[in-house]
Amino acid sequence: RSYVGEKSRRMQMRRKNLENRKEKEIEEKEKLLKNIEKEEKLQMQFLHHEKEVLIRAEGLNVRYGEKQVCNNVDFVLKQKDCLVLEGKNGSGKSSILKRILGEKTEGDGTLFLASGLKISYVPQDTGGLYGGMESFINKRELDKTLFFQFLRKFDFSREAFDRRLEELSEGQKKKILLAASLCEQAHLYIWDEPLNYIGIYTRMQLEKLILSYRPT
Repeated sequence: RSYVGEKSRRMQMRRKNLENRKEKEIEEKEKLLKNIEKEEKLQMQFLHHEKEVLIRAEGLNVRYGEKQVCNNVDFVLKQKDCLVLEGKNGSGKSSILKRILGEKTEGDGTLFLASGLKISYVPQDTGGLYGGMESFINKRELDKTLFFQFLRKFDFSREAFDRRLEELSEGQKKKILLAASLCEQAHLYIWDEPLNYIGIYTRMQLEKLILSYRPT
């Protein structure tokens, strides 16, 4: 009887300690979110490259099998430029971005990238997000406070902070990827279909950030 009583007492203590830890984590998170909501000005710290021209493309062609979907694409991207690739679905936009990122794609043409170019990339597909928010922050080596600031700026709901990433909506996942990218120090930010599933409020916040800081 004394053994059973002692075992029960220990189990109750463990439950109580676990509850105390959870309450403490909730209090810390709420305190952090309150501090974030009071913070008005966000800080984006992108890198300055020694070269003025970061990318030069001459005569880029993209093929899908035997089908050529775009040809003779030329552009020059300088620091603080904001360049948009516009076209219908399947016209080769993502393939050009992937080529800039160093991935192999079908096609040819000349592509020059400044040496040592550091790129922050947001893919079109959000399917790679899974696990907890804390794990994502640690894996990407993000500044936690700044990351949460961007998410709150994008009207990210409070309850979503505690959910697993794979359970979130497509819009919430896109906000996470954009906020992570904005936290990263890079010379160039490449976003593939960044406004998919994004509401008008977040679009306005993104526009303000880009116009204020002028990242490339």
